[in-house]
Amino acid sequence: MVQSSILGFPRMGVNRDLKKATEAYWAGKLSQEDLLAEGKRLRAEHWKIQKDAGVDIIPSNDFSYYDHVLDHIQLFGAAPPRYTQHNLDPIDEFFAMGRGHQKPQTDKGPAVDVPSLEMVKWFDSNYHYVKPTLQDGQKFKLNANPKPVAEFLEAKEAGVVTRPVLLGPVSFLTLGKADRGQKVDPIDLLEELLPAYVELLTKLKEAGAETVQIDEPVLVFDLPPRVKNAFKPAYEKLGNLGDKAPKLVFATYFGDIVHNIDVLRSLQNLYAIHIDVVRNPEQLETVIDALGPQQTLSVGVVDGRNIWKTNFKKAIEKVEVATQKLGKDRVLVASSSSLLHTPHTLASEKHLDAEVKDWFSFACEKAKELAIIAKAVTDGPASVRDELEANAKSIEARATSKLTNDSKVKERQANITDDMFNRKSPFPTRIAQQQSSLNLPMFPTTTIGSFPQTKDIRIQRNRFTKGEITAEEYEKFIEKEIQDVVKIQEELGLDVYVHGEPERNDMVQYFGERLTGYVFTTHGWVQSYGSRCVRPPIIVGDISRPAAMTVKESKYAASISNKPMKGMLTGPITCLRWSFPRDDIHQSQQAQQLALALRDEVVDLEAAGIFVIQVDEPALREGLPLRSGLAREDYLSWAVKSFRLSVAGVKDSTQIHSHFCYSEFQDFFSAIAALDADVLSIENSKSDAKLLKVFVDEAYPRHIGPGVYDIHSPRIPSEQEIKDRVQEMLEYLSPEQLWVDPDCGLKTRQWPETKAALTNMVNAAKFFRAKYAKAN
Repeated sequence: MVQSSILGFPRMGVNRDLKKATEAYWAGKLSQEDLLAEGKRLRAEHWKIQKDAGVDIIPSNDFSYYDHVLDHIQLFGAAPPRYTQHNLDPIDEFFAMGRGHQKPQTDKGPAVDVPSLEMVKWFDSNYHYVKPTLQDGQKFKLNANPKPVAEFLEAKEAGVVTRPVLLGPVSFLTLGKADRGQKVDPIDLLEELLPAYVELLTKLKEAGAETVQIDEPVLVFDLPPRVKNAFKPAYEKLGNLGDKAPKLVFATYFGDIVHNIDVLRSLQNLYAIHIDVVRNPEQLETVIDALGPQQTLSVGVVDGRNIWKTNFKKAIEKVEVATQKLGKDRVLVASSSSLLHTPHTLASEKHLDAEVKDWFSFACEKAKELAIIAKAVTDGPASVRDELEANAKSIEARATSKLTNDSKVKERQANITDDMFNRKSPFPTRIAQQQSSLNLPMFPTTTIGSFPQTKDIRIQRNRFTKGEITAEEYEKFIEKEIQDVVKIQEELGLDVYVHGEPERNDMVQYFGERLTGYVFTTHGWVQSYGSRCVRPPIIVGDISRPAAMTVKESKYAASISNKPMKGMLTGPITCLRWSFPRDDIHQSQQAQQLALALRDEVVDLEAAGIFVIQVDEPALREGLPLRSGLAREDYLSWAVKSFRLSVAGVKDSTQIHSHFCYSEFQDFFSAIAALDADVLSIENSKSDAKLLKVFVDEAYPRHIGPGVYDIHSPRIPSEQEIKDRVQEMLEYLSPEQLWVDPDCGLKTRQWPETKAALTNMVNAAKFFRAKYAKAN
């Protein structure tokens, strides 16, 4: 019998219930008891959904109040001392690592002021994890009440026998880093960490767990020898515990493991291996051949990263390749990865066009798909004939739909010429003209785009969407918000303004709603980090821009400003990566279509008097193939071309900015340079300033604004803290090329903390301006 399994389920709930609960707790409006009760309710609800769908193997410990990697940091006693020294309640210590913690001294205790740990992208997804931050001489100790055990027993009490999910020791360490001022190579801590895993597995066995899923996704990387060689001794120890521990399902995803097949061959003592055959179906037979004579293969055929219906015919064919070689008892049908990256349920979507809705499958629907595929392979196609026929009709309807193809878009793509990718002059010529026209001081200050989206903004947007106020009334409201934001920037003393983006719901959705080829959900929320959720648009067809998208608001803001106004756009790669893309044409074609639409918008902004234009590409690094080689080179080539195509239509005197999220810049520095943006802003406040050394080593000539404070936290940095940060940056960057700005947009922050932080930032910039003016 072929069993079905899910590697992980979305945490937020059908109505973003977890987001609402955690934010209420942070605001002091919900007790800890009620927060924990809501978490328990959600876990039980999610287990029941999967059980009712017919899924055989259901995960536990996939739930988290913030992030699953952060769970493991606390699980193994790896919180850095700056968090443990305050004797915070465990849940508050947990949140402090995720989002920082700042409170004044009171009669009940001393002041606490700690920033959050570094947060980076989870492989090539838009999910962010908290990076394990380790010490020289790091010790690990299993939590007295281990979360995986507690949640397994909780599920068991609810009548569901689950398979606990753990992040494996090699991945936990490889995804970590040494703390500031520490020199430890995390992988050297493996021997210290393994006893905690042994103890945990033993406790899970005692609790009744028969199998445990242990995720080692780093196996898809090109690994250094020391990391690659760590798997064999680690899993000899964990896999040879016999009856003392559950059987281990070693899970990889987001790529192939053929290049590390020798590692897989050394793991034949483990019960099962999981692979992602949605992302890399060609690895299937190689992996089958590398299995031990008794090993089970978990075949990931239902996409955990996208929303398209599974093609049952193709999925069944893949599974049957495995069953023909291994037998049905040694094959599991599984999601390719955790379903964390998909929305909760399609049942909530009441307004989607029926034709398009029939093409989609969200987490709840994917659970049912898995049960159907497993039954089809076990009992034969006749056992699910109706489901297979309905699926085939849906797949065919999408392939032949007129909604997917636009001949005018394809004709425009065919007429792209080489000169459309290049600015008119090189950077030295451009920057001279920009300095003359913009007249900016040294250490110019700006923000990354958005200002706080207040409750009033959300209410008025919702009223307009529902037709409760007219377009004219809504426009006047937005103009008043822009006026307020411009006035605040004047009072703060910033040098380049933004209009604050009060009219925008999301940095991708806003543009998608104004482009052809997109559709939108009402409840298709996906967790990005912590309580932050995004609602990715869905690309269903060829993309074009029917009319200007941002010109009206930017033009109005410029008309009431006494400083340069920056137009704000989301770049083609980010629009692509932060949408659910089509899977029927190559992503390079979708990016090029987006670039042409944005090119028209950039040119229109310039014509409207906007001479600083920021085209954000925070997802550029995220799209980078996980392994070096031709696929990575090809991606960087078309990604860079797409960006350049979108911005190269302007005059030399117009300054092009771009922004990047947390990235390992050395991995793709040549691409950053090739973008040819005049000013680059990067999230950097939680990273070591030494990472900026790559800009020195590569003699990067253009201007850079490394973020000086973290916007993901409500914590307010002091003026001295920002001065120290800028001084660190000046060890690697020249004063002439340094901009001073926050890490990212301020949409999720509140106004009091925003004004206080920006005041300190502007004062720090003025300090260095005066210092270098005296020096000259």
